[in-house]
Amino acid sequence: MVLEARGVTKHFPLRRTARDLFARERRSVHAVDDVSLRLRRGTVTALVGESGSGKSTVARLLAQLYPLTSGEIRLGGEPVVAGRGRSYRRYVRRVQLIFQDPFASLNPVHTVRYHLTRALKIHGRAGSGEAELEENLAALLNRVQLTPPQQFLDKFPHELSGGQRQRVAIARALGADPQVLLADEPVSMLDVSIRLGVLNLLRDLKERLHLAILYITHDIASARYFADTTLVMYAGRIVEGGDSERVTQHPAHPYTQLLIASAPDPDRIVADEEQEETGTGEPPSLITPPAGCRFHPRCPQAMERCRTELPPRFDLPDGQWAACWLYDGAAANGTEPVADRTAVKEATR
Repeated sequence: MVLEARGVTKHFPLRRTARDLFARERRSVHAVDDVSLRLRRGTVTALVGESGSGKSTVARLLAQLYPLTSGEIRLGGEPVVAGRGRSYRRYVRRVQLIFQDPFASLNPVHTVRYHLTRALKIHGRAGSGEAELEENLAALLNRVQLTPPQQFLDKFPHELSGGQRQRVAIARALGADPQVLLADEPVSMLDVSIRLGVLNLLRDLKERLHLAILYITHDIASARYFADTTLVMYAGRIVEGGDSERVTQHPAHPYTQLLIASAPDPDRIVADEEQEETGTGEPPSLITPPAGCRFHPRCPQAMERCRTELPPRFDLPDGQWAACWLYDGAAANGTEPVADRTAVKEATR
């Protein structure tokens, strides 16, 4: 285990308005609540959820771009204190973030050479002279399969395709010699025809460099293809986790079932006869999140306790787990979900 988050929480305070002047507490957006996860070397962990679920906020918290409201982040078992100390300086070298939009993350007035040279110099890996710097620049571009390197070094971002820009962004992150890559929807803004190539590149880097990768995505089908472990996030909380094959083939939480049912090509994940409708409506407000399970207003299997009690994590067979009251008792007996499928289907009609 290289990177660990324990009970990470982030609330963004809202700007006060006239009606808030006499309120006891300042209102805030509960973007992330009590998120815990572990990233291990040589593995990919997918964090899946719809837009607004808090996935990208988790990535930015792990990259130390936002201060934590509460919780703790550890690198190699050592707690990291944001903004100071040797452990923090080591942290920013070892944990690198790859942004969703490769064009926005690269300065349009500078060349590829500038971006990569700056990364190498900041992290003390530029070498002792011009010749060694050129070797290191070429090595970075070769590593992300932009060859021959001399063809790309003096190009500006607008002269590159979307896939090439994202590869440059990955090369810049590798300039720090990281142990962890936080990939925030790295292929969502790329043409469908080149997404697979970028995912295969990240997989190759994981294997060759023994990296830990957090893959943020809204596409649960790509999580099954690319990730070893999948975590499912809803309204600021992680509601299910386990082996990617297990989570996508046998989803336990009703929200995971909803994600799979709404996938563009569900046949890639679960056979049609195994699917069922699992809820309607919109995600809740994160300013005033509902009590209990945050999915209960949309869940056809909701019980009375779902409306008042926050479900803990229930361990299921084969290392899978779900934060859902349906598994209270079932988990202890090592059984599958206790819900009546016929009743579920009737509830969603």
